[in-house]
Amino acid sequence: MRVILAEDSTLLREGLVRLLAEEGHEVLAAVGDGTALVRETERHRPDLIVVDIRMPPTHTDEGLRAALDIRERLPETGVLVLSQHVEKDYAVRLLTADTARIGYLLKDRVAEVDEFLDALERVHAGGTAIDPEVVRQLLARTTHTDPLARLTPRERTVLDAMAQGHTNTGIAEKLHISRSAVEKNVNAVFDKLELPHTAAYSRRVLAVLRYLET
Repeated sequence: MRVILAEDSTLLREGLVRLLAEEGHEVLAAVGDGTALVRETERHRPDLIVVDIRMPPTHTDEGLRAALDIRERLPETGVLVLSQHVEKDYAVRLLTADTARIGYLLKDRVAEVDEFLDALERVHAGGTAIDPEVVRQLLARTTHTDPLARLTPRERTVLDAMAQGHTNTGIAEKLHISRSAVEKNVNAVFDKLELPHTAAYSRRVLAVLRYLET
């Protein structure tokens, strides 16, 4: 795939360039700020961008804002966002906009090369890749009338995997249960959370995260 990297840490940026090149991907540009990312993305029209949330000059949300800007201008561009820590508000801003071709990973996950590359492929293929720790912390957000309390332990586990972007087949393999059992639990989750029923897993993630935002 054709990729553009945006990371202000030279060491991490160069490491990602080398890793992607070794895996046969074409790195069109590697930049250190959001402005350069937008410029190079418009110039090269990559398949996917990998971008740090916090970038110069203020090191707050420049990378995220650049990613959202790119998705508005070039909606077919895949976006994989990297973050040092779980930024709940930023995660919700990104993932409730449109979860097709979207990923959110903690930087520690980059060290797990296979997981990082798998996330890239899932986003490139039009899906979603969300760090399990991000999902856990988002699911921990509760209110006095927490509908998640109505879920069984199995339904909660299925919801966790579903929110990470796994398909029903992927959940079945992950939990070592049948696909029909997954479908039963997924339907129960939607019913109990009063979420719209849809077979498209990226829309399921969007529904879950929109629910959490409220």
